[in-house]
Amino acid sequence: MDLGIRERKAIVCASSKGLGKACAFSLAREGCTVVLNGRNHDTLASTAAEIRAATNAEILTVVADITSESGRATLVSACPDADILVNNNAGSDPGALQFQDWEPEEWRRVLEASFLAPAFMIRALLPGMRARKFGRIVNITSSRVKSPTSPRGVSTAARTALTALAKTISLDVVADNVTINNLLPERIETGRQELQAQRMAQTGGISYEQARARLVESIAAKRFGRPDEFGDACAFLCSAQAGYISGENLRLDGGSYRGLI
Repeated sequence: MDLGIRERKAIVCASSKGLGKACAFSLAREGCTVVLNGRNHDTLASTAAEIRAATNAEILTVVADITSESGRATLVSACPDADILVNNNAGSDPGALQFQDWEPEEWRRVLEASFLAPAFMIRALLPGMRARKFGRIVNITSSRVKSPTSPRGVSTAARTALTALAKTISLDVVADNVTINNLLPERIETGRQELQAQRMAQTGGISYEQARARLVESIAAKRFGRPDEFGDACAFLCSAQAGYISGENLRLDGGSYRGLI
């Protein structure tokens, strides 16, 4: 299927690796000009070269920390007329497990990264999208938005705030062919899953292989999700065909969610 976004311009935040990289890859395959973003120049350059070689797409790179106002300004100035925005960040450490242990500094840091940074990126690019009558905004949040757990309570609270904001905005802009949707990943095969398996092995006194097996067993599909599956879901939400889908939360969790809606 031709997704109808060839030559569209896309900014993908935190895209030097992980889920952001997967989304950038899929958009590049569809012929988008993709602006990659990250904080490490070498990692970003390597990812850009990899995507260019695989897709022959135009790939730009912007080294910037989107949790800072100056970093966001640098990224937006590199592509002020972006048609597509994929909001993403590196995620947060589980940190303290109990509510009483979450310090104000941690709240501020996570709210800045997972709520304010994407909110301000949307604010900067939304007027142009509305004026041009095309815009696709995808926020990468978390499966925890629909099924919260204690260890990531701070992160979940911030991402849930973004979910509410996105829904509010979506009602106002969809008539201008601008959609805003959220992708909710769980157990996608990235470095983060490797890190989680390592931590589980250390804290549980088991081998890495045993920890990884436990994580896989927690998924109904009995496997981790592939990054390309995640990226392609993002690309579809950015497609011309997805113009009637907005304000939605799409879980990519191998069918693990036990709720009805």
